[in-house]
Amino acid sequence: MEKITPSRDFDDIRPLNDDEVSAAIDELIAAPGFRNAVNYILPNVDWEAFTRRMRQCRTKEEFKSTFSYDAVMTIARHTTFSLTISGRSRLPEKTPCTFISNHRDIVLDAAFLNVLLYDIGHGLTQVAIGDNLLIHPWIKLLVRINNSFIVKRDVPVRRMLETSRTLSSYIHHTLRHTKESVWIAQREGRAKDSNDFTQNAVLKMLNMGGTEDILTNLTALNIVPVAISYEFDPCDYLKAQEFQLKRDRPDYVKSKRDDLLNMETGILQNKGRVHFTIASPVNPALKALNGKMEKNELYSAIASVIDREIYAHYRFYPCNYVAYDMLYHTLRFRANYDRRDKNIFETYLRQQLDKIVIPDRDETFLRTRMLEMYSNPLKNHLENKQ
Repeated sequence: MEKITPSRDFDDIRPLNDDEVSAAIDELIAAPGFRNAVNYILPNVDWEAFTRRMRQCRTKEEFKSTFSYDAVMTIARHTTFSLTISGRSRLPEKTPCTFISNHRDIVLDAAFLNVLLYDIGHGLTQVAIGDNLLIHPWIKLLVRINNSFIVKRDVPVRRMLETSRTLSSYIHHTLRHTKESVWIAQREGRAKDSNDFTQNAVLKMLNMGGTEDILTNLTALNIVPVAISYEFDPCDYLKAQEFQLKRDRPDYVKSKRDDLLNMETGILQNKGRVHFTIASPVNPALKALNGKMEKNELYSAIASVIDREIYAHYRFYPCNYVAYDMLYHTLRFRANYDRRDKNIFETYLRQQLDKIVIPDRDETFLRTRMLEMYSNPLKNHLENKQ
């Protein structure tokens, strides 16, 4: 018999309910940090008109489909050359699903996916967001109005299992009872070198909320991989910088201020062309797996199914081909770019590296890490075809 978890058990991680929206909007408007953030992103905003429009929203759906949609599209217009999606024919019809994608940008991966899904009529998803990013109370309030649920990161070891089980139960509950799709990244945190792979730990967490065997539990989530391709990653130099800091200081840990800088940079700076590809749902492939495999072996096999779909559906830009040839000292992809493309990327690379100001700056190391970020998706795609 199916175990039904009372919805109140999710109160500390769930999005806001519709009857909580009005009070939350008033609280958000009163937060100085929120107003500063809005003025930073929209310097010419009419604050009175802006807040009046916010207060007209009575439900999460109204808030997301009007205010949030416009905010995300404004960011896209100012910081991308294009924002596109393909693979819509692969979406399960009238069936909520679990979107699992590679992870490039802290905020915009899920935000962009949501507006693109909304445009093609799929509806908006609930989004998993780590509590390490909820640096200020108003940020937590904003993401909960936007239908995000909280992934608790900083919990004592003795509570990790309980926390993961509650999160998994919430995801299963949302698909089964609320009938909403969810989005979660394939790993905890971004793949800073763009070497994307699905962590077994994520799949183990997703399994916990089911009551059957691993394959049955994950099949019930209707997993649909999504391949995210950014032409330029505005946080690339910050990621390269973090690589050197961790190399030189093994005890280095990013501060909340660093997280905020990464969020701001990712949102506000140029990303070039951005494309999302809906890959094939994995349920047919899961049915072909041997459920009697050893558990870790089975999780690895499931992760490989998801990864293959993501690798197969990346979209590549001249910078990916140039970076690959520069990193591996080849001319393998010379037909995929011209001299102008190479000059543009080399200039971009130089400008980004020049932003890094740290002690004992290792130019060669930093440059290599940057080239890996742009070539690893292509490398994985090529190896996936073999």
